Amino acid sequence: MSVHEVRRHPAVQVLGRAGMVCYGAVHVLLAVLTAQVVLGDTGERTDQKGAVAALAETSLGPVLLWVLAVGLFAFALWQVAMAVSGYQWVSPERKRWYRRFGSIGRAITGVVIAVAAISYAVGSGQKSSTEQSQTWTAKVLALPFGQVLVGAVALFVIGLGVAVARKGVKKSFEDDLDMSELPSGSQKWVERLGRVGWIGKGIAYALIGVLVGFAAIEADPSESGGLDKALHTLVAQPYGVFLLALIALGFLGFGVYCFAAARAHKG
Repeated sequence: MSVHEVRRHPAVQVLGRAGMVCYGAVHVLLAVLTAQVVLGDTGERTDQKGAVAALAETSLGPVLLWVLAVGLFAFALWQVAMAVSGYQWVSPERKRWYRRFGSIGRAITGVVIAVAAISYAVGSGQKSSTEQSQTWTAKVLALPFGQVLVGAVALFVIGLGVAVARKGVKKSFEDDLDMSELPSGSQKWVERLGRVGWIGKGIAYALIGVLVGFAAIEADPSESGGLDKALHTLVAQPYGVFLLALIALGFLGFGVYCFAAARAHKG
C-alpha cells in the first residue's frame, strides 16, 4: 500500500481529523491561559505544555490526557502522510513543498504535546518551553561560534513567525479547505477567525525568535525562552497587554480553524 493510499484510508482520515480537533483544543486552552495573563494572573504556564497541565488538573484529567495523546499521535501520523504525498491541489510546486514542511512541523509539535500529555497522565512532570529553551541555548552558546548559531536560529524562528502570519494576511490557509463542507453561514466566520489565528500565532513565534536573538547578542541563555516567557515579557511592555490580547484571540481563532479543518481539509 502506497503512502497516498494510507493517507486516504478511511481509518487514517477519521483518526487524523479527530486528532486535529485535539490540536485545536490545545490552542483554545492556550488562548484561555494567555487571557489569564492579560487579566493579571501570571501563575500559569502559557505554552502548549501549560495547556496540557491545565487538563491534568480537572476531575477527568487522566482520561482526557490519554484521549488527547492518542488523538495527537493520530494527527501527527496524518501530517506525516500529508508531508509525503499531500497538497496536490497547491501550485506551483515550490508552494506545495512549503505546505509539506509545515505538515512536518505540525507532526513534530503534535508528538511533543502528546508525550507531555502522557507524562502528566502517569504523574511525571515536564519542563516548560522556557526551561527547555534556556537549556538548549546554553549548550549551543558553549560551542565554537555559539552566538552565531543561536543568532541563526533566532532569525529562522522570526522568519517562521513572519511566514505563519503572512498565511493569515493572504488567507492562503483557505486553499487547503473545501468550504462547501462547512455548515451554511459559517464560512465567513472560519475565514475571519482563521486570519486572526494564523496572524496571532505568527506574532507569538516571532516573539520567541526575538528572545532567542537577545540571548545570542548578550551570550546569556537566561535571555532566551519559549512561548511562556515571550508572553510574560510582552505583557510587561507598554501596550503589551493589547498585543497579548490579540495573541490570545489568535490562539482562539487558530483553534476554531483547526475544528473547521478537521471537517473540511482537502487532505
